[in-house]
Amino acid sequence: MIKITFFKRGEVYFGFRETGHAGFDDAGKDIVCSAISAMTMLVVNAVEVSYASDIQYTIDEDTADVEVYAYGALGRNGENDEQQYAISGLIQAYFIQLMDMTEDYYDYIEVEEEQA
Repeated sequence: MIKITFFKRGEVYFGFRETGHAGFDDAGKDIVCSAISAMTMLVVNAVEVSYASDIQYTIDEDTADVEVYAYGALGRNGENDEQQYAISGLIQAYFIQLMDMTEDYYDYIEVEEEQA
């Protein structure tokens, strides 16, 4: 099972941690893992390239665990209000999408929020 914990400060989403493996199918055929990996990198690339905001992330090559922190959503690094809102909104959209996925793949995905 993949466990994804989203980090919030108040109502502002600013990061997440992903641990574990979906186990839906064999490596290379696991559509749950593939979907989550693709969405994760979409968030990272959008924040870093499209919003030109600093993002800190680590990907453990052995375990595939991921941690992502987009502090620009909290107003650090000189982001303006619109940029903060966009970054947090993107991470929140990822949270909502994963919550939708848990309806069909509840044995493979666990999603939670944590005040940080």
